[in-house]
Amino acid sequence: MPIQYYIALAASLFCIGVVGVLTRRNAIIVFMCIELMLNAVNLMLVAFSKMHYANALVSDKATTVGTDAQLFVFFIMVVAAAEVSVGLAIIVMMYRNIHSVDINFLNRLKN
Repeated sequence: MPIQYYIALAASLFCIGVVGVLTRRNAIIVFMCIELMLNAVNLMLVAFSKMHYANALVSDKATTVGTDAQLFVFFIMVVAAAEVSVGLAIIVMMYRNIHSVDINFLNRLKN
C-alpha cells in the first residue's frame, strides 16, 4: 500500500482529534481526542518505518533499519497507557467533587 494512504489516514485522524479537543467541553471526550492524536502519530511512525525498511531491504537482505521507530511506538503506547490511568483518575476525582466532567468547571480549582 502506498505511503500516501497512511499519511492521509493519519492526518485525518489527527485533525479529528484536534477538532475534538478544541470544540468539546466534556473531559472524557477531550481525553479520547488526545489519545486519537497520539495514535495518529504512532501510525505515521510505523508507516515511515515500514517505508524505510522496504527501501533498505533492496540493498541489504539482513538489515534492521526501521525497527527503531516500531520500538519507539511501543514505548509511546506504554506511556499512553500510564497517561490514561492517571487522566481517568483525575476525571473521576473531578466528578466526585463537582458532579460534572465539564472542563469549564475546572476554573473552580484555582480558588
